[in-house]
Amino acid sequence: MDLLNTLVEKGLRRESPTREEALAVLATSDDELLDVVAAAGKVRRAWFGRRVKLNYLVNLKSGLCPEDCSYCSQRLGSKAEILKYTWLKPEEAAAAASAGVAGGAKRVCLVASGRGPTDRDVERVTKTIAAIKEQNEEVEVCACLGLLSEGQASRLKDAGADAYNHNLNTSEATYGDITTTHTYADRVETVQQAQAAGMSACSGLIAGMGESDEDLVDVVFSLRELDPDSVPVNFLIPFEGTPLAKEWNLTPQRCLRILAMVRFVCPDVEVRLAGGREVHLRSMQPLALHLANSIFLGDYLTSEGQAGKDDLAMIADAGFEVEGADTTTLPEHRRDAAAHGGCGGHGEGGCGPCGGGEPAAVPADGADAPEAVTAGGPRTDLVAVRRRGAGTDLPPNA
Repeated sequence: MDLLNTLVEKGLRRESPTREEALAVLATSDDELLDVVAAAGKVRRAWFGRRVKLNYLVNLKSGLCPEDCSYCSQRLGSKAEILKYTWLKPEEAAAAASAGVAGGAKRVCLVASGRGPTDRDVERVTKTIAAIKEQNEEVEVCACLGLLSEGQASRLKDAGADAYNHNLNTSEATYGDITTTHTYADRVETVQQAQAAGMSACSGLIAGMGESDEDLVDVVFSLRELDPDSVPVNFLIPFEGTPLAKEWNLTPQRCLRILAMVRFVCPDVEVRLAGGREVHLRSMQPLALHLANSIFLGDYLTSEGQAGKDDLAMIADAGFEVEGADTTTLPEHRRDAAAHGGCGGHGEGGCGPCGGGEPAAVPADGADAPEAVTAGGPRTDLVAVRRRGAGTDLPPNA
């Protein structure tokens, strides 16, 4: 298939596909799906080998958010029966983080609901980071606290935060349909603040909210321009009690096409298989490891994930290996660029400031609208609200 050969060649050169090529990946048929996965898998293995990075979420503050993000179970007015609690103490968060590290997690993601942190909140998080790193010195810490105010990114960096997550979620054109209490530009600005402070930027998307193929391509190309080091790909978990509870637009096949498209557009970036993978990929999760080089271990913020031991078994059974703490995730050219203040974006024709980095090892082997859900109807039984881990009396699922 000429399209796939072209995309592999561009991916190995870190050259951007065209919008038309990205859309063509989403429009491929089920008969072509394994060819698409194999082609994107060549790009993934060239830059990241067969390593899978494990990440672990710690929900520092759950529920009661004043924002109105339609996809979120913690939103203003949500009737989802999720856990609600205020800030965890540093020692509680550190204990939860240690459970994830014991399960193989290399990065701990500290998340708090809300529009953005107050200066007092930032102080709380700095103490939490210190408590975590005192117990696990080598672990990466990523903060996800919402929109940042001036100076807060630098304070988090100085406290030991390695990265900051703030997702774009959907295209700029449709952002106002999903959220009205802040703007797409607010999100972009926060990611840029994190980058300017010297933190590794983490920013991704949510698929399955009723968006078009064009919207998906728009947000992924916007992410390429913003140039985060990691791109989480979330698949909407349609929580009862939220405005998007009835949005069951994804099939396992469509999820794989989306992941492949992201890999072709962002070839040398940590692509993370994030929330909703168990709900929408189901038994096809192992195929996604050929596209993404990073996953979350165990539970998510307000929903239960696959058991951590099952994640580890899946990785081993699929022929992949857990990335160790002594291994640097990103290719050398991205590490060098980050050390000098960031790459500055990946425009058409590749990234000039990064230089001409080579893949780690080039392997020798060589649908316009969302598909309908399977004939059996949406699998609402797969959406399980989290009842364990941080904020509960039950141990974390790591």
